[in-house]
Amino acid sequence: MTRRPRRNHTPAFKAKVALAAVRGEKTIIELAQQFDVHPNQITQWRNQLLDGAAGVFDGEAKAAVPAPAVDVKTLHASDKLRLR
Repeated sequence: MTRRPRRNHTPAFKAKVALAAVRGEKTIIELAQQFDVHPNQITQWRNQLLDGAAGVFDGEAKAAVPAPAVDVKTLHASDKLRLR
């Protein structure tokens, strides 16, 4: 039996599957077959969605802190110094 390679699902895909599970129009097994994902994974995503749903209505808007810009030239220069 061969194992398939590990897959990384996008947040949009996870949300789509979790929302379908929350709607309850299909069983978890049917969704697992439709989206080719293990039923336990769908249950985890659904629970994460339900746990985080209250944060959507949180009064404080959380601004995303942008990552500081990385200067590639200085990184390469420090790598060259380290190699000497």
